[in-house]
Amino acid sequence: MPGYEGYLNERVATLPEILQDAGYLTLISGKWHLGLTPERSPKARGFERSFAHLPACSNHYAYEPQLETPDKIPDFMTMSFIALHSEDGEYVKKLPDGWYSSNGYGDKMLSYLKERNEKKDERPFFGYLPFTAPHWPLQAPDEYIAHYKGVYDEGPEVLRQKRLQRMQEIGLIARGVEPHAVIADEVKAWDALTSEEKAKSAKAMEVFAAMVECIDANVGKVVDYLEQTGELDNTMVCFMSDNGAEGAAYEAYPIVQGQMMQHLKKYYNNSIENIGRGDSFVWYGPHWAQAATAPSRLYKAFTTEGGVRVPFVARFPSNVETRSDGFIDGPVEVASSGSHVSVEKGSITHDFATVMDLCPTILEMAGVAHPAPNYKGRNIVPMRGESMLSFIEGRSHSTHSEDHVTGWETCGRAAVRCGDWKIVFIPKRRWTVVQD
Repeated sequence: MPGYEGYLNERVATLPEILQDAGYLTLISGKWHLGLTPERSPKARGFERSFAHLPACSNHYAYEPQLETPDKIPDFMTMSFIALHSEDGEYVKKLPDGWYSSNGYGDKMLSYLKERNEKKDERPFFGYLPFTAPHWPLQAPDEYIAHYKGVYDEGPEVLRQKRLQRMQEIGLIARGVEPHAVIADEVKAWDALTSEEKAKSAKAMEVFAAMVECIDANVGKVVDYLEQTGELDNTMVCFMSDNGAEGAAYEAYPIVQGQMMQHLKKYYNNSIENIGRGDSFVWYGPHWAQAATAPSRLYKAFTTEGGVRVPFVARFPSNVETRSDGFIDGPVEVASSGSHVSVEKGSITHDFATVMDLCPTILEMAGVAHPAPNYKGRNIVPMRGESMLSFIEGRSHSTHSEDHVTGWETCGRAAVRCGDWKIVFIPKRRWTVVQD
């Protein structure tokens, strides 16, 4: 089926391919998940330098338990058991000692940028730094986990309410917004958990927060380097999530029950003290996920707002004049010493856009045309997105017209949006919780 091949097909020209042809140095360090073989690697699709995590996910410490005969890797873990990487199209045989994914990807991107400057390479660059964190298994360095000890002991609903209040205070959502009810029938409610279950659940959330902080630190060191070299003001920097929070209760999945749960008990140490280390393997479930996606409905793998609406943060080059006509809210109110003060550091827009709009935006800023309908002897499809630049600069009221239609499909669920209206299709779930 087109679009479900499991790799990036030949019917598109990729952004790095187009920019590379236009004279850009193209760099990637992190998650690829668009093909496992050399001919489908980042090097084959336009990245001059690449250090790529090839599958969907894996152990962040590259821990691989030594299986006893006749044990096999559970079906659910087949594609994520090995932390398979390639560099410049060649498989990496051994990751560096002390490997942790986010630190490794940040360090590698930094090394590529330093190499560029050492070679006095004056080409403009396109850098892509996609982390595998905070995808499960939830794992993070101890020093980051320690920052969150006890922070989540009151449970996900208390966290959800605190976050909703904070988002209203800083203008991310309107005051008085009524959040969608939490939907988590497949797992026990927080109040129904034992003390040990609550402690393990809170620890999983602590580790998740630690993973996010570690991402922040690695993004920060790359941005700091660009500032040190004087290139930050001439660089567009954007940060986004690829989907809503991961809230699946895998213990309720038929494919996970039994074989995989037994595997985790045998080969991993999920004691409270060990959760977050390389030989642990946990996820945090739908209650914590909906503390993150509130006020929206549900989470990743659903076509509701909680599954597809994500934050997007952008810092534009100094030559891009951002709008100041009221279509973007600002300044942002930030709580300070019990009162509210206005600061000019950021502004917020709720204009509708999708990830498909990034490529045309970047190409317009670079002054590069998309090559459709032909690219290097093959037929390709045109871009489906729209450049956001006219909206950003105040030349238009929105990125898309009022009658623009966008559709989604994932995991048998679907949605269509036109203007401010959205229709969602979600088949009835049939998962049940079984006690092992």
